[in-house]
Amino acid sequence: MRTQIDRIVVKSKENPKEVFTSLYHLLNEAMFIECHQELEANKATGIDKVTKQEYSANLEENIQDLVKRLKSHTYRPQPVRRVYIPKGNGEQRPLGIPTYEDKLVQMGLSKILTAIYDPCFIEQSYGFRVGKSAHEALRKLNEIIRYKPINYIVDADIKGFFNNVKHEWVVKFIQHRIKDPNIIKLLKKMLMAGTIEAGKYVKTEKGMPQGGLC
Repeated sequence: MRTQIDRIVVKSKENPKEVFTSLYHLLNEAMFIECHQELEANKATGIDKVTKQEYSANLEENIQDLVKRLKSHTYRPQPVRRVYIPKGNGEQRPLGIPTYEDKLVQMGLSKILTAIYDPCFIEQSYGFRVGKSAHEALRKLNEIIRYKPINYIVDADIKGFFNNVKHEWVVKFIQHRIKDPNIIKLLKKMLMAGTIEAGKYVKTEKGMPQGGLC
């Protein structure tokens, strides 16, 4: 599985404008076995309450069934379970916890998107990237402050970005480099899966749930 993903990384590095037209087949048994091995066992469960351990009891059968539904386009992401965690400013951050099966699909799609887009990100970008962290960003910032003539630092944030981003713009951005219609359809399904909050279904018309792989 890594070989196929690595080829995408190489292509993207060599040509940052490379358009990928055939990716959906990468969401196969080998991909989901790899994702299953990487997902942590002690994470929160989705609306079906299925844990990694429970999913593992019939792992081969479960993954074969998942791939079959993806191929036949009958796979439907379940609504995420809405939970809230406290923020430093006293407010609460909404998280959306998917089912274990949906976490596998999300991670598989994330691996594909990362292979395409990450090689094109600037070196100074540290947010939500494999092999980078907030601690590394702080170390780099400290190094710059100590050894370069820095007079000010700008701390900026897009307020409520994840809760308000428009789905159509997410899709348009992805379509610049991904022309596989099946990947686009899957992405749309994920964005519109909805949430379950206090036992009630809430339709997702905008925004992206945070906490997908928690």
